[in-house]
Amino acid sequence: MKDKFKCNFAKERSNEVELVASNLEAILKSSTYKLAHEDIDLLNTDEMRGVRMLLEITKPEQVLEKEKIISTVIVFGGVHISEEIASKRRVDDAVKLLSKNPNSKSLKITIEKLKNLHSLSHYYSSARELSKLISLDSKTKSSNSHVIVTGGGPGIMEAANRGAFDAGCKSIGLNISLPNEQHPNSFITPGLCFKFNYFAMRKFHFVMRSTSAVFFPGGFGTLDELFELLTLRQTNMKGKIPIILFGRSYWEKVINFQFLSDMGLIGENDLSIFQYADTANEAWNLIKQSSKKL
Repeated sequence: MKDKFKCNFAKERSNEVELVASNLEAILKSSTYKLAHEDIDLLNTDEMRGVRMLLEITKPEQVLEKEKIISTVIVFGGVHISEEIASKRRVDDAVKLLSKNPNSKSLKITIEKLKNLHSLSHYYSSARELSKLISLDSKTKSSNSHVIVTGGGPGIMEAANRGAFDAGCKSIGLNISLPNEQHPNSFITPGLCFKFNYFAMRKFHFVMRSTSAVFFPGGFGTLDELFELLTLRQTNMKGKIPIILFGRSYWEKVINFQFLSDMGLIGENDLSIFQYADTANEAWNLIKQSSKKL
């Protein structure tokens, strides 16, 4: 009887030890035991949106401060504009497909759009050339001033980062997390490519150190950034930096600024907030002239 009691006690004790050990393991694995900044599930909640936004302000700022980036030149433009050889190849491939299916209306529409994009491919070369001119000039003075900054994606953004890469200079990419994943182009300086979740925080870093902005032909994203910067200039929330619309014929078709002024929706003096350029040298001269005035 005594031995049976001892056996039961030992068994109960063993069960208790296992239960306590299991409980401790559950405590250590619980999300509540994680340090708050290590709890990814917590950081991704709606309540932590403000914290996430603060992180998106702080992280790039710390890096750019460490790298001693003094000033930037923003280059915006369409993601679908590629260099001429690649653009021509896409047109030719689509034409070949049409030859196999000559009655395809969708292919005919696609070819027309690809041809239109091909007619814009010279802007890729211009963005690359302009970025190289700016970067080479800053290289002789301070490699940390007039640093090219783009959205870090393909198209005109790639061309601008590529121009700085050609010059052996730094450039920045401010990428954005999108439903259709956007990957950074290959010409951004490693360590200066940042990924954002919030467009607002991304815009903050675009504008913060900018001394000029060049807008090549583009779509909604480019227009969004353009009107953001025009509004900041109009309201004097941003200093007098040159805002250059590259490709006058394109921009005058897309936006009738004079009509806005004639209708009294913007002031006549608001038309002087931006300028036009059609060549890399012309745009670069506008930037240099503005720099002398500052």
